[in-house]
Amino acid sequence: MRTMGIPEELRRVYRRQGYHLAGAHSAVKTCHWTRRSLNTRGEEHCYKQRFYGIPCHRCLQMTPSLGRCLQSCIFCWRAQPSDLGIDWEQTSFPREEAEEPEAIVEGCLEAHRRALRGFGGNPRVQRELLEEALQPVHAAISLEGEPTLYPYLGDLVEAFFNHGFRSVFIVTNGLRPEVLSKLSREPSQLYVSLCAPDEETYRRTCRPLIPDGWRRLLETLELLNSFNCPTVLRHTLVPGLNMHNPVGYAKLALMAGATYLEPKAAKSVGFARRRFGYNEMAWHRDVRAFAEELARESGYRILDEQPQSSIVLLSRLDEPRRLY
Repeated sequence: MRTMGIPEELRRVYRRQGYHLAGAHSAVKTCHWTRRSLNTRGEEHCYKQRFYGIPCHRCLQMTPSLGRCLQSCIFCWRAQPSDLGIDWEQTSFPREEAEEPEAIVEGCLEAHRRALRGFGGNPRVQRELLEEALQPVHAAISLEGEPTLYPYLGDLVEAFFNHGFRSVFIVTNGLRPEVLSKLSREPSQLYVSLCAPDEETYRRTCRPLIPDGWRRLLETLELLNSFNCPTVLRHTLVPGLNMHNPVGYAKLALMAGATYLEPKAAKSVGFARRRFGYNEMAWHRDVRAFAEELARESGYRILDEQPQSSIVLLSRLDEPRRLY
């Protein structure tokens, strides 16, 4: 496979953080909740299983755009070039350097299985669960970087389905509406990170690397009504930074017509610890209180919550659509 110019310093950081590189610009990482699900015989699981029925131990979390993004968010756990003191152009992705979707899926499956095989020696892990985990059925295109920078994103979704996956999520920062409007295949669910109720908060929190980020994000929100799949606005929240003005968040939710809202506490982990501390995080009670205000202002109802992940689910549906 071809080698792109991701600096070796960055690659070393990813490896130390548990990423398994797959090809030139993709990677997978075994999620904390996948590990917990295997270690507890399925008794503990993530919010995606609780809310949408996705089997936690059968989730593959990946990125096709390692180290590339259009924002430099305060709460992002990834290593940004400024953290390492290196020069790296992270806002572009030359089409000629992009690997084919089929090769990416196959490489990610191989890396995912390699990462899980160590669980075979753990007596607490049920053999049946591990065998199922080695055959993932859900792909989360969300791990790191901005997926819409990868030039064949719709084809990548299609490739996952062609490999027997039953659901595929895309998580985007919404700064490339021109890509989302032309996706050749919709995901099972589309997430847009909406982490500010207004432009000033957006610039302070998300620190866009392009001049018109807020305009592009609003364009994406207006576009969401055209999608057939469920859409989600994810609010990653830090008190004193962007956890205010529920009226503003509510107005944007109504403009987007999103199926779900997911306010969630940002965690001071990874390289985010350099930008905000443990004592600055929101706790679940804070997120719940914010969700209640958001519900009052938007007309969305609280359907569920997972305190372990400090996340609340809101919708105008009576109950979330179960994907399994």
